[in-house]
Amino acid sequence: MREPGRWWRRKSTPAKVETYTRCSFHFFGVVEVLLVGLPALGEPAPRLGGPLPAMVCAHAVLCMVTVSRALDWTRGRRKQPVPLLWVLGAFSAVIAVGALAAVEHGPAGSDDVGTAAGAVFGTVLILGAGIIALGLGDRRHVFSVVIAFATGAGLLSLLVGAPATAAVVTSLVVLLGAGFVAFTAVLSVWLLNAVYELDEARETRARLAVAEERLRFARDLHDVMGRNLAVLALKSELAAQLAQRGRPEAVDQMTEVQRLAHEAQREVREVVRGYREADLAAEIVGAQGVLRAAGIACAITGSPAGLPASAQSALGWVMREAATNVLRHGDARRCTVELKATEGRVVLSVENDGVRGETGGRGTGSGLAGLRERLTGIGGTLEAGPVGEESFRLTAEVPLPREAEHPAATARQASRPVPGAAS
Repeated sequence: MREPGRWWRRKSTPAKVETYTRCSFHFFGVVEVLLVGLPALGEPAPRLGGPLPAMVCAHAVLCMVTVSRALDWTRGRRKQPVPLLWVLGAFSAVIAVGALAAVEHGPAGSDDVGTAAGAVFGTVLILGAGIIALGLGDRRHVFSVVIAFATGAGLLSLLVGAPATAAVVTSLVVLLGAGFVAFTAVLSVWLLNAVYELDEARETRARLAVAEERLRFARDLHDVMGRNLAVLALKSELAAQLAQRGRPEAVDQMTEVQRLAHEAQREVREVVRGYREADLAAEIVGAQGVLRAAGIACAITGSPAGLPASAQSALGWVMREAATNVLRHGDARRCTVELKATEGRVVLSVENDGVRGETGGRGTGSGLAGLRERLTGIGGTLEAGPVGEESFRLTAEVPLPREAEHPAATARQASRPVPGAAS
C-alpha cells in the first residue's frame, strides 16, 4: 500500500512547483463555484436561480481546463490553446450579460438578486481575464485583455442603465481584480520557468563535472601515451637503422624498446585504475563549493591532514564520484561528509537526502562499480545504498599502512573539522 504523501516526496522540485501552480489556479474555479455559483442557486429569481448558477459552474470547469492547457503550453508540451482562450473570453462575456439581464428582469426592488448578480458579473470577468493571461506569451496581449474586459464591464453597465459613476466604479473593480489575477498568472509562469531552468542548469553542471573528469583522464592518458610512444618510435627507428648497418647495438635498443613498452603498459594501467595521486582535501573543498553552488547545504566533519598518500588518493576518487552522484541523482537539499580514522582504517561517509524511488539503487552504477574495484585492490570496501525513505549514504573504508597505525594522534586528527569547511 502506498504511504500517504509519498507521491509528493518522489517529485522533483520543478514538478512540485508545477503541481502547486496548477492546484492554485484550479482553486480559483472552486472558489468561483462556492462563493458565486452556489449562493446564486438559492435566489428566487428564475433567471438567476436556474440557468445562471449552472453557467457559473461550467465557467469554473472551463477555467480549470484552460489552466491545464495553458500551463502545458508554457512547458512546451502542447500548442498554444488559442481557440480555448477565445471560448473562455466569449463565455465570460455571455455570463456577464446574463447576470445583468437577470437583474433587469428580476423581482423589482430585490437587493439580494442585485448583489448576487453583481457578484457573478464581477467574478466571471475577473477570473476570465486572469486565466486567459496564462495562455498569452506577450505582456502587451495580457494588458490588452485586462483593459478590454474592464472597458467591456463599464460599457455593459451603461447599457443596462447604470449611472456613469457606477459604470466607472465597475470598470475599475474589474480592472484591478483582473489585473491582480493576470499579474499572478504571469508571475507564476515566470517562476515556474525559472525553476525548470535552474534545474536544467543543475543537470548541466553535473554533466560538466563528468565531462571535466573525462577530460582529466584524457589528459593523463595523453601525457603517458604521447611521451612513451614518441620515445618508442625514436628507439625503434634507431634500432632499425643499426640493424641495417649490422651494428650489435641494435639489440640493446630493442631491449630498451621492450622495457619502455612494459613501462607504458604499467602507467596506462595506473591511469585507468585511478591509482595516481588525488588530493583528498582539494576534492572535499571542491565538492563543497560545487554542492553549495547547486543550492545544496554541505556540512563537512573531519580532516585528511596526516593521512597517508595512498589513503588520500583512494578516498579522493570516492569523494569526487560521491559529489557527482549527489548532483546528478535525486533532489538533494543537504549533504553531510564525515571523515574519521579508526584503528587501522579510514572511513569516508557521504550522505544526502532528496532521493527519489527510482534512484534508490545507485549502488549498481558503473561509477561506483569502478570505485569498488579500486578500493578492493588496496584492501578497502565500498557500501552504497538508501538509508530510510529519502536518504542515500556512500561509505568507503581504506586500510592504513602499518607504519601509519602507530602515530594515532596524527591519524585521529582526521576527526577534527576542516578549517573553513564547516557549513
